[in-house]
Amino acid sequence: MAALSGKVVQNVFIAQFYQQNRQFGTQYQRDICVPYMRALPPFHGGKLAWTSNSSMQMRKLLKYQNGFVNRRTFYCNAASSATAIPSLDKVDFLKLQNGSDIRGVAVSGVEGEPVSLTEPVTEAIAAGFAAWLLDKKKVDASRKLRVSIGHDSRISAQKLQDAVSRGIASAGLDVVQYGLASTPAMFNSTLTEDEAILCPADGAIMITASHLPYNRNGFKFFTSDGGLGKNDIKDILERAASIYSNFLAKGYSVKASESVKKVDYMAVYTSDLVKAVRKAAGNIEKPLEGFHIVVDAGNGAGGFFAAKVLEPLGAITSGSQFLEPDGMFPNHIPNPEDKAAMKAITQAVLDNKANLGIIFDTDVDRSAAVDSTGRELNRNRLIALMSAIVLEEHPGTTIVTDSVTSDGLTSFIEKKLGGKHHRFKRGYKNVIDEAIRLNSIGEESHLAIETSGHGALKENHWLDDGAYLMVKLLNKLASARASGKGVGSKVLTDLVEGLEEPAIAVELRLKINQNHPDLKGRSFREYGEAVLQHLGNSIASNPKLQKATVNYEGVRVSGFGGWFLLRLSLHDPVLPLNIEAPSHEDAVKLGLEVSAAVKEFQALDTSALDKFVQP
Repeated sequence: MAALSGKVVQNVFIAQFYQQNRQFGTQYQRDICVPYMRALPPFHGGKLAWTSNSSMQMRKLLKYQNGFVNRRTFYCNAASSATAIPSLDKVDFLKLQNGSDIRGVAVSGVEGEPVSLTEPVTEAIAAGFAAWLLDKKKVDASRKLRVSIGHDSRISAQKLQDAVSRGIASAGLDVVQYGLASTPAMFNSTLTEDEAILCPADGAIMITASHLPYNRNGFKFFTSDGGLGKNDIKDILERAASIYSNFLAKGYSVKASESVKKVDYMAVYTSDLVKAVRKAAGNIEKPLEGFHIVVDAGNGAGGFFAAKVLEPLGAITSGSQFLEPDGMFPNHIPNPEDKAAMKAITQAVLDNKANLGIIFDTDVDRSAAVDSTGRELNRNRLIALMSAIVLEEHPGTTIVTDSVTSDGLTSFIEKKLGGKHHRFKRGYKNVIDEAIRLNSIGEESHLAIETSGHGALKENHWLDDGAYLMVKLLNKLASARASGKGVGSKVLTDLVEGLEEPAIAVELRLKINQNHPDLKGRSFREYGEAVLQHLGNSIASNPKLQKATVNYEGVRVSGFGGWFLLRLSLHDPVLPLNIEAPSHEDAVKLGLEVSAAVKEFQALDTSALDKFVQP
């Protein structure tokens, strides 16, 4: 199997499955397929159209008694459909990289945003991942690799799932579709050991673009080692570009057949979450009985949490909202950082007099909470809460966060909780990787968490799992009641008592005009670094300000009772400026210092900062 790695995978298409499936007799095809012709939906994407005239074979496996009723295998030989084969344009695959993810436009209709994740592009990316995986695993020919595929609620999900499946199968790997799933569940599928549900998967792909608008989509990739890093994504995209070039040279053709297996893996994942809460409460069957907890899934993939996790634990979930998947996200952006989203879950808690509110992002790798009084437990408060829980379990451990966390949080973690706060770079993968690195050199760390709501625990394989993060809160509620130490969300809010919070906290985005002559042929990244260098030099001679002695990203400065951080965005031509201060007046003073230092950079749009500091 390893011999299929690298560029060889370009020419290994699903035709091999077609030849294998032709071994079934035509009488078998007629007897087995006809009853299902009208009952089954067409294969989306225009490549395999199942019609009454299609020459196809299908074998349906018996349902497993363990409840996985969705598991079935289809072997389909379909003649080329009448759907027009798309013409192919040259594609800059590396532009699809978004750090450790891939993201692009999957649906047309938004002016100025042409579709970049076409089906041929998607197939090439999937085949590129297959080639990368074959190189990494280096298995012999006696074992076929297996890749699980899941998606969130986006309207392009089914089309891309089918294209990904074709790309994976084209390399000779087995495909297991999970359908609607969460990102954390996809990673877990590489760890679960149960052949009855086709686990573990050797690799997993989640089709999602997190909280981005409806027309976007993308991919996250996993192995049992965790999520892939930036260099891995670059490697996959380079392989994909080579595969796509082969499409251009030889013609993109409809694949003749495909083998896909389907499993209800979310049942396994949710069952494990339920077991975790029961264990924390001393193996009580319904440790949350009587608790009223409302869930807001924002019409993403997190709607399962109410019925599949909370209700089996005895919780009341009436008043939960936007649980049904809807890729147009008609109610609010599924994003715990979004003000409208947090207002929606807060109002639901108050209207229903609930004990707790829980909100997820689209693919459930981020989350936040609201207590019974309507107090938001997100950003610095969520980090403080999780730090309190983790430091109870692991006294003195290091908490790794991103760069925009507050000074008050540092004081809370180190002075009240007795831990260590290690502020690192923005980006959830950066934060997680740094926690792993610290452990490797002997500095114990059990929590890596971003202000965005990405939170990963060492006990959970360093997976940023929004559902597991909320389970940790539920564990605290359940165990406190079981031990007679309190009930309700006050148990949680008491844990963040003493967290100093700024009166003013703002983020201003200073955009770099890449077409401005002041760049003088430099990239926006080079220009942004020049801005930061100049700011750092100007601060050094200012007695009112103090530059942070330990800092991993941008320029962080304390002064006027607060602080600011100017950094370069991970992916975009933007310099985000975060300011926190005890008053608006002090925040303006900090803003004026930045404004004075960067005014000579003509390509920098400082209008947001100018508006903030104006009298």
